[in-house]
Amino acid sequence: MPKVYLMCGKICSGKTTHSNKLRKEHKAVVLSVDEITLALFGQDCGEKHDEYVERAEKYLFEKSVDIIETGTNVILDWGFWTKLERDYAKQFYSSKNIEYEFHYIEIADEEWHRRLEKRNQAVMDKKTSAYYVDEGLAEKFKSIFEIPAKEEIQVWVKQ
Repeated sequence: MPKVYLMCGKICSGKTTHSNKLRKEHKAVVLSVDEITLALFGQDCGEKHDEYVERAEKYLFEKSVDIIETGTNVILDWGFWTKLERDYAKQFYSSKNIEYEFHYIEIADEEWHRRLEKRNQAVMDKKTSAYYVDEGLAEKFKSIFEIPAKEEIQVWVKQ
């Protein structure tokens, strides 16, 4: 029976790396909000960013059901930063009798800041199309992120 794997963790914590590992292990399709928004808008979403992210998530939830119905595993690689988002995903898939599994990528603050700096340099050098995250944005993301309770997560990965 196909399954949905949901990646939970801060930006730049290793979710995409973990997703790609799971993709190979479970022959899964990775669905990424960042991929869609960056492909369509680049770094220039501005004040519409949150609206675009919300629309992309809604689309990808529905698309994941289409993919699951083909018998293919799906990985949602977008963070599930709040308990409300995680609860929504649980309810969404439970109501459709789709098996799901949350993976939380835990990262120490020092390592997180190191990775943000490394990624930002790669963005500036045009070696990646990821989002550039300045200090203000990093602090905003950090303040929004709600560390999940152990009972919310099936797989806990420490970086």
